[in-house]
Amino acid sequence: MGKLHRHPWYVASALLVPWLTLASPTLLRLSGAPPSWSVLWLLPWAISDGPVSGALAGLGLGLLLDALTLDGATQIPALVLLGWWWGRLGRKGPPIERSFSLGLLALIGTFLLGLTLILQRLGLPPQLPLAGSLRTLLTQTLLTGLLAPMICSLLLLLWRQQNAPSRG
Repeated sequence: MGKLHRHPWYVASALLVPWLTLASPTLLRLSGAPPSWSVLWLLPWAISDGPVSGALAGLGLGLLLDALTLDGATQIPALVLLGWWWGRLGRKGPPIERSFSLGLLALIGTFLLGLTLILQRLGLPPQLPLAGSLRTLLTQTLLTGLLAPMICSLLLLLWRQQNAPSRG
């Protein structure tokens, strides 16, 4: 695990995700769908802090977000797997430095997260028609993929500087 989890302010930054989910700024909505704030926070965290920390952060974030919705579908498995996968990419793969790569990873992560939620809701009493769910999934995926280069790049730069060994 990296060093980020040792800094209370960085761990506390995860509390922005439920707040942004509840606040849901209208300027950052596309066709009524907000971006996936959990993906936008978890992606740079896992890349900079590693797979174990990414999986634990996904678990914590999933617990927080599931406590807000209480609709029967859980985000925990998808966020844990995404945190672990992105953490492995950050440790084992070539360094992720391009904004396009962050956007693509966020796009894939949002699609997988939304797809798991849709699949879980198929067995529950219908809340949205399936066509509406798919449209929301695609809109949220596109919006998150467009915002990720800006937001994830800034967070990744900040957190990588914190994890860098001190010189001098």
